[in-house]
Amino acid sequence: MGRSGPRRRNARRSGRSRRWLHPFLDCRTGARDGREAFRGRGRAGAGGHRHRGTGRSALGAVARRSAFPASLPGAEAPRGGLVEEAAAGGRTPRIPRGHGMSALEKLGLAALHRIDPETGHGLALKALKAGLGPKGSPVTSARLATRVAGLDLPNPVGLAAGFDKNAVALDALAQTGFGFVEVGAATPRPQEGNPRPRLWRLTQDRAAINRFGFNNEGMETIAGRLARRPAGIIGLNLGANKDSEDRAADFAAVLTRCAAHLDFATVNVSSPNTEKLRDLQGRAALSALLAGVMAANAALPRPLPVFLKIAPDLSEAEIEDVARVAEEARVSAIVATNTTLSRDGLTDSSVTTMGGLSGQPLFERSTRVLARLSSLTDLPLIGVGGVGSAEQAYAKIRAGASAVQLYTALVYGGVSLAGEIARGLNALLARDGFANVADVVGTGRSDWL
Repeated sequence: MGRSGPRRRNARRSGRSRRWLHPFLDCRTGARDGREAFRGRGRAGAGGHRHRGTGRSALGAVARRSAFPASLPGAEAPRGGLVEEAAAGGRTPRIPRGHGMSALEKLGLAALHRIDPETGHGLALKALKAGLGPKGSPVTSARLATRVAGLDLPNPVGLAAGFDKNAVALDALAQTGFGFVEVGAATPRPQEGNPRPRLWRLTQDRAAINRFGFNNEGMETIAGRLARRPAGIIGLNLGANKDSEDRAADFAAVLTRCAAHLDFATVNVSSPNTEKLRDLQGRAALSALLAGVMAANAALPRPLPVFLKIAPDLSEAEIEDVARVAEEARVSAIVATNTTLSRDGLTDSSVTTMGGLSGQPLFERSTRVLARLSSLTDLPLIGVGGVGSAEQAYAKIRAGASAVQLYTALVYGGVSLAGEIARGLNALLARDGFANVADVVGTGRSDWL
């Protein structure tokens, strides 16, 4: 691993082909878009212990920029799972590659290039639901399988909330290579969210801005779909109605209604698109909110691991408060982070669109918050924000994450990117001589402090 800082490491891959993160833009067969899929629970890996090492990590850099459509499912996967070579010396595992881009995917992408992002995303979900996405076995290995917050993951690469708000494509998403899937956010009552347009692509920055405002079909409809869920690790992002008189109670209500069909739930107090929601991150308000949620969780026949998702825009003192309150409330993990209100790092400094910014410009900010949390608490951390490559997933894990999630990067690489990142992460672990991903957690934290 190199010993340069994050910015210099970002430059290393500047000359790489677009095919690494933009496989769907390459029409040649044999492009690096091999696919695996997740089906069922992975075997238990090493324990979720956290390391306080000071080793330095390499940061995968941003690939060359290119125009991107709304997210689109990848081509069909080969049938076989990840296969390791039984060889001495820790050789890199042999992982089957996928086929080239299908003609159907090419046609779909061409069409999605010509419509607005939210409509395109809706069509992509319909395509997944119709069975046009990847199909195959789990992307897993002895190195990737890990236990986080009591959950046995086949790999630590998850789908972040927001991609499938209403749990309409669970069967398809469970086969795309993700180690775990989070749907939602769900609120007690259906709500439309903010007026359209409310999603913008920032092509040059491989980013997006959204101001959806917890648009969803409500917990009753979503619970019905979750009741028919496939095998695998599936969680739900809990939200509050915009006009609720007791938003703290809303989180508990959604948890109580949907818990029977879930493996974990995430308390989302960090969306920037619901007025005053982030006020619930203050120490007193957060403590009271989590007390209510945890009481509701304890009353369940089968209590769940409860995660807390925070914003990347917190001050140092606020991050410390979050760590203390989360520990006191005995949540199972912290998700760091949601989207940002900052516009730092954008190519076009004149962008003033309201909403949360996600994608590559968020990577450094969110990773610094992650690393700081890692120095403050032994709770497992889920790293989110700007993950678009195996190298970036590896950097998040070395900064302190036990697992990672992605969403905006799928706009660039399609849902097959999940398997690609998992396979790449497996190779990085093998290259550096790690037996399991849990052994790497936090070993590069000092790079970000």
